[in-house]
Amino acid sequence: MSNIIEIKNVTYNYTEDDIEYTAVDDVSLNIEKGSFTVILGHNGSGKSTLAKMMNGLNKPTSGEILVDGMSTANEETELLIKRKVGMVFQNPDNQLVASIVEEDVAFGPENLGLEPKVIRERVDEALKSVGMYEFKDSTPHHLSGGQKQRIAIAGMIAMKLECLILDEPTAMLDPKGRAEIVNTVLRLNKENGMTVVLITHYMEEAENADRVLVMNDGKFIADGTPKEIFKNVALLKSVGLDVPQTTELLYELNNNGIKVPTDVLSIEETAKVIGAFLEEK
Repeated sequence: MSNIIEIKNVTYNYTEDDIEYTAVDDVSLNIEKGSFTVILGHNGSGKSTLAKMMNGLNKPTSGEILVDGMSTANEETELLIKRKVGMVFQNPDNQLVASIVEEDVAFGPENLGLEPKVIRERVDEALKSVGMYEFKDSTPHHLSGGQKQRIAIAGMIAMKLECLILDEPTAMLDPKGRAEIVNTVLRLNKENGMTVVLITHYMEEAENADRVLVMNDGKFIADGTPKEIFKNVALLKSVGLDVPQTTELLYELNNNGIKVPTDVLSIEETAKVIGAFLEEK
């Protein structure tokens, strides 16, 4: 499978109060087309800085990032890159540009110079894909946080992007809103084939990813499937991250002499593992 994003030995430095800091430190990563990748990390780990470089919002201090073979450092291909890779940010209110939902979703396609008929079709399709079509005539600021984020995602879908990067999209949402966004993103990836890169520190949001990377101090310290990552409980805790409750339970059982597998995520699998152990006793 080909890559939509290639990150090659990228470093990002910034200066604050005349002191230079390194937010991303010589990182390399390929994002395959159609994949669902999650990057985990605590605040200040460098994950959001890396996300902003993936579609050219920030330029690397050194190294190179390619989007479908195009360098983000090349100003001539900047618009083409933004037509392939879009971003949804943490605060949904900062992403709304119109007073009516359908007008907000139409903003991107209009800037692409598409015909009104095509824009209408794209807006309707996008709103239906995120379950927000019935709110097309609503005022965005009257919606819940989760609904606003779905509107932001619909705006990306309407532009026919190949890759969606979400930078802590659920950080300001309640549990219901978080579930709405995670389910929407998962459906876009699995049913529509959209490439998804999710930046988060919520463990449960990574459970259905194809690949999970853990970032700390600007570097990747772990890379694998969700099960491979979450069984490393001590490592995750050492960098200030929690683990899913099921993983925590099995980890504590092992620490107390009850030897059960720890590479389990769902409640159902956890119940089977514990049940099997009890039957052996």
